[in-house]
Amino acid sequence: MKHNHDNEEQNHGHGHSHSHRGHNHTHNANKKALTISFFLIAGFMFVEFIGGYLTNSLALISDAGHMLSDAVALGLSLSALIFGARAATPSKTYGYKRFEILAALLNGIVLVLLAIFIFKEAIDRLSEPPHVIGQGMMAISIIGLVINVIVAYILHSQGSTKENLNVRSAFLHVIGDLLGSVGAIVAAILIMLFGWYIADPIASMIVSLLVLYSGWHVLKESVNILMEAKPSDVDYEKVINLLKSVDGVVDIHDLHIWMITSDFSVMTVHLKVGPDSDRDLILEKSKQLINKEFGIKHVTIQLEGRDICPYEETCN
Repeated sequence: MKHNHDNEEQNHGHGHSHSHRGHNHTHNANKKALTISFFLIAGFMFVEFIGGYLTNSLALISDAGHMLSDAVALGLSLSALIFGARAATPSKTYGYKRFEILAALLNGIVLVLLAIFIFKEAIDRLSEPPHVIGQGMMAISIIGLVINVIVAYILHSQGSTKENLNVRSAFLHVIGDLLGSVGAIVAAILIMLFGWYIADPIASMIVSLLVLYSGWHVLKESVNILMEAKPSDVDYEKVINLLKSVDGVVDIHDLHIWMITSDFSVMTVHLKVGPDSDRDLILEKSKQLINKEFGIKHVTIQLEGRDICPYEETCN
């Protein structure tokens, strides 16, 4: 007996209840926040790099390097939002949404490599800390802190840092840079008051650890999405129990839940139902429950009303 599906035995339900107006508002808010942040960070990056060179401060140069990665992150995030909004095509049926995950992956790799480079440079300076101009280092660090606070506020208040991985990765870049500016200010105070030039490479090492932490987090999450893992906030067993609670559902198989992007989850499932069940009611009830409980809007459900052999070898 071979695997056979009759047309009348299959019902496919697609839950596409996307709120386009809300999505467009969020998209535009993210784009605006990233654009403003990009120009602020990129502009100050040059100031900090030149200032670090003139004051001979590795902490400032490393912070400028972090700001460079911020600018790259923000630029990639911005291009991902623009490029990812392109419509789906016959060859790319989900459109270009995953471009933002590729951008986040690159951001994570850049952060990790940058952290390793800064840490190595700081270790080399520990044995013979060079002379650093504390006053200049202090002034530039304070300006950097103010810029980072403004950018962090813009991204957090106007961008969707909780839902969108790309905006969150850019926000983490900026937070790491903000803490780096604090470290540079503390190092500048120690140099000005006590002549402790070793504070400069130590501050650089602290910055590198912050960069490494944020980079690893973004890298891990973007790889998780590319591996089509289940969203962390969705309990697989709870989904099964919820669907089984629907009147008329006899059994469940082939349940798959994955992420296209950090804010776009997808689910497919086969439901075996009783022969006299109201299939339309089961379909709508199941989609509503999944959407309400787990926030998954893109749901595809196949209803099956009789015993079939899903695999030929099982039948044999």
